[in-house]
Amino acid sequence: MRPARSLLLRQGDPATHVIMLDAGSTLVTLTGQRGERALLAVRGAGDLLGELAVLDEQPRTASVIAAEACHVRIVPASDFLAFVEEHRLLAPLLRHAITRVREAEAVRLELSTASVPVRLASALGRLSDAASSAASDLVVRLTQTELSQMIGASRNAVGNALRPWREAGWVATESGGGLLIRNIDAIQSHAHTQA
Repeated sequence: MRPARSLLLRQGDPATHVIMLDAGSTLVTLTGQRGERALLAVRGAGDLLGELAVLDEQPRTASVIAAEACHVRIVPASDFLAFVEEHRLLAPLLRHAITRVREAEAVRLELSTASVPVRLASALGRLSDAASSAASDLVVRLTQTELSQMIGASRNAVGNALRPWREAGWVATESGGGLLIRNIDAIQSHAHTQA
């Protein structure tokens, strides 16, 4: 079990293993040269993490952070590659990689063109979709600063986007840090009507 906010894979590290995510959700982030971070994707239970770097034998291109407590299985690169070879999985993995590239392109377009509320609502929606909890409320263990970095906005802009959602009761601040998302559908609807 890995706690929320723990680093599962680090950008630039060698590809020594693949992670199978049995439970929980993760954030796939890219860090720029000046320390700025961008949210590329959210991954949930059943996803593989780090397989592309293992397949092309290159360093990790992104970091993976636990968005909530995660249950993971570590598979050494040699075991993963042997399994892929034995079961002829290279073609399905290639199709899977192409799907992920398309998802990342859609996120990049959104980050460069959408308003802050829309970007924030979309990021929270991806977290909600990937969350392992079936409960109606979801806790996102990220600070406003981290959320702002991940959607390419200022901390103040994120605070301004959150304000009407807090007032409506759709989101609340957790005492231990992070956000409690109570109504992601209302948040996303409001963000898009304000855009």
